[in-house]
Amino acid sequence: MNFSRPRALVLSVLALLTSGLAVTTTAAPALADGPGQGTPWVVTLGDSYISGEAGRWAGSSNTSTASADALGGTAYFDNATNTGEQINRCHRSKSAQAHIGAGTLGMNLACSGSRTTTFTDSDGNFKPGLDFYNSNGRQGQALALQGFAATHNVKLVSVSIGGNDFNFASIVQTCVTNWLTSPTWAKNYCNDDSSVASNFTASAVAAKRAAIATALQNVRTAMRNAGYADNAWTLLVQNYPSPLPSSSGFRYSESGYTRMSKGGCGFWNRDADWANATALPKINGAVLGGATDSGLTNVRTLDLSSAFNGRRLCENTVGLYEEKGLSSWTQAGAVDQTEWINQIRTVSTCCGSGSPYYIQESLHPNYWAQMATRSCVRQAWNGGTVRSGKCTIAGAGLVGGEPRMTLG
Repeated sequence: MNFSRPRALVLSVLALLTSGLAVTTTAAPALADGPGQGTPWVVTLGDSYISGEAGRWAGSSNTSTASADALGGTAYFDNATNTGEQINRCHRSKSAQAHIGAGTLGMNLACSGSRTTTFTDSDGNFKPGLDFYNSNGRQGQALALQGFAATHNVKLVSVSIGGNDFNFASIVQTCVTNWLTSPTWAKNYCNDDSSVASNFTASAVAAKRAAIATALQNVRTAMRNAGYADNAWTLLVQNYPSPLPSSSGFRYSESGYTRMSKGGCGFWNRDADWANATALPKINGAVLGGATDSGLTNVRTLDLSSAFNGRRLCENTVGLYEEKGLSSWTQAGAVDQTEWINQIRTVSTCCGSGSPYYIQESLHPNYWAQMATRSCVRQAWNGGTVRSGKCTIAGAGLVGGEPRMTLG
């Protein structure tokens, strides 16, 4: 990602998008399967952090897209002929965590941009929530799960939801815009902007926690409607990972323009510290609190809060391919030396004619992180006796094409 940093650049609007459209139940053909019969299935529901957004890219390079292109142009294609997406911009990537193997089949019903409830954004994009919305062929994810589970033996439902209820994309947009538009001698921080701070008041957090609880109850209702007893399946609720280091962990100074022009991580130090110490814990507290409040008896949790620490965007322990003297994601050691979080891109630096990038991929777990999470979900699956745990990096290198991870 190359752009000069004249201040005029900041007039370009950062348009981080986690857009998504309707979820469909059309997927693998139904067999003579159903509740308790046939091969076990893992189904994923929720937002971009579980759909596989950014799952095409293994690390980042500003000189060669090929260096980090792990999956190519079909990364998000999920229709029967592998020629396109079933739902435009859901970005259900082939590296997404639904596909853990271990004797299971995977179905990804998540969609980038989803919140707890269905809505249509200002651009007219339909975004299915974890509800029973049903109109003109468009379905909420709970209803989509209900239809799928009726004809497949669903044993594990893994959910990532709530981040967009906290307005994740607009918060990132504000933080990067503030970094771009203020000098080091008069820093304009985002964490005290009303548009950001209003998401984290006690009343706002409580409301989002309640919305998450209701969404998870909808998942239970869907499974009951499909013919499942509550003890016949497990709900795995995952929280959110830290995508950026705190101030001491950046490899680029906050002064000058390199932090954004080279690294794609234009946050002031204080805002990065706030994101890790305040925003992320409040979001994750609402997620896990909502799981408790839901009253579901078959819940397990997957703690991803520090899963990518040491491999985060602009962290001083990793680098761009050209910074590390690497030319391809397939080289030995690339997984340990390159970033697991995608660069933040703006409308002035991204996605013109012929560009393979999407703005909505910004600040999302990339191919390495998707495969790492897949490993932890498999460990949580635990041969069908699902368990909770905290997902962390366990060592260098790859095992079966996945980073070494442990579920402690």
